[in-house]
Amino acid sequence: MQVEPHRLTETGKGLDLSFIEKPHEHDPRRVYSTTSTDWQARVDFDRLRRDRLARARMMMEKHDLGALVCFVGENVRYLTGVYQGNWKNNIFIRYAVLPRDGEPILFETAGSDLECAKIDAPWLKGNIRPAITWKWAETAEQMMSDRMVDSILSALKEAGVGNERIGIDIYDPSAGAAFERAGVNTASAWPAMSGARVVKTPDEIECLKISSAFGDASFWKIENEWLKPGVREANITAEVNKFLYENGFDFVYDIIVASGGNTSPYRRWHTDKLIRLGDLVIVDQNAIGPGGYFVDFVRCFKVGKKWTPQEKDLYKECHESMYAAIEMMKAGNSSADVAAKFPKYADDEHRTVTLQQFAHSIGLSLYEGMWISRAYSLEYPVELEENMYFACETFAGHPGLEQTVRLEENLLVTKDGPIIFTKYPFDEEALA
Repeated sequence: MQVEPHRLTETGKGLDLSFIEKPHEHDPRRVYSTTSTDWQARVDFDRLRRDRLARARMMMEKHDLGALVCFVGENVRYLTGVYQGNWKNNIFIRYAVLPRDGEPILFETAGSDLECAKIDAPWLKGNIRPAITWKWAETAEQMMSDRMVDSILSALKEAGVGNERIGIDIYDPSAGAAFERAGVNTASAWPAMSGARVVKTPDEIECLKISSAFGDASFWKIENEWLKPGVREANITAEVNKFLYENGFDFVYDIIVASGGNTSPYRRWHTDKLIRLGDLVIVDQNAIGPGGYFVDFVRCFKVGKKWTPQEKDLYKECHESMYAAIEMMKAGNSSADVAAKFPKYADDEHRTVTLQQFAHSIGLSLYEGMWISRAYSLEYPVELEENMYFACETFAGHPGLEQTVRLEENLLVTKDGPIIFTKYPFDEEALA
């Protein structure tokens, strides 16, 4: 089956930009609703699906792949536009195939899930088949994994790519053995899928902007309504969950609330600890917005008392190092330029990523595309491209502190420099 040539929507989406003088999707104050209307060209989800497919096909050609086979839920959504809850994203009960010069094929969980997909996704034009599940099949696992591979191989042969290199994003040992028994010429799909997803389409950027707007609103409610002495960390987590779900979020991945001594060393999950007068409170929200795209950023608050000089110094340390790194996030610069601005930390000591002094691409998933860390980015730099989108975070994680500070922003990379999408203000007293 021949498909149309790759046609990516250009920045600006064909809108008349003469008055606003910048692409609509690059302006974080110009926020659409995800609901549809006849009077405004809001997020166009048909266009979003077409653009994502076009990027995937471009990367398949670049990496010389006859097809992509994806089991990771966010990759399945990227290729097919189908979402059926976060619970089934990464448990090997569904998969998708994108043949070169062919349309995506969704292998959906049989039964009601399959019927829902057929109703919900007319753009797949009936290319929906029952997935063969093999995990947890005990003594039947080899037989079931062979059947799963047969289902994929049938689709590959129909598309005329059965003997070509096939990119697969992830599989377990049973599936790997089954692909080998079937003689499939496998390769990693991650370079292609990462290359596709790390650069965002115009409608993806609009969705990221919407998610950031709700994130800002939830932080206002945290600071002005919910955060006070006597509430527990779990109470804040519960309130943010309620607010985001009431506003149409797909899934609240995690709302991390750490207060007082739980900030040093930083405990990256909430507890039922009582929040006390004078506590520093770090809140890190990670959630999938109503258009399917993440917001992930951090603010730190002081409860009911003035900041001490030491606490101010820690806050400034985080803020200054984070923005020094952000200033380097311009198309044409490299990940090494960014990493050089992060403070030295355990990334340097252990030559691995701590996920505290780093930047990571976000989109359909919390961690996609690339990470930037002093563990490797200084020696293995990667060029930043227009319309990459990152969360950038820093931490004042020194030994012996009673409590400490962490901060994070979300930003778009452009040729003119970074654009910050998370707009909730920093504490003026702490920065004074």
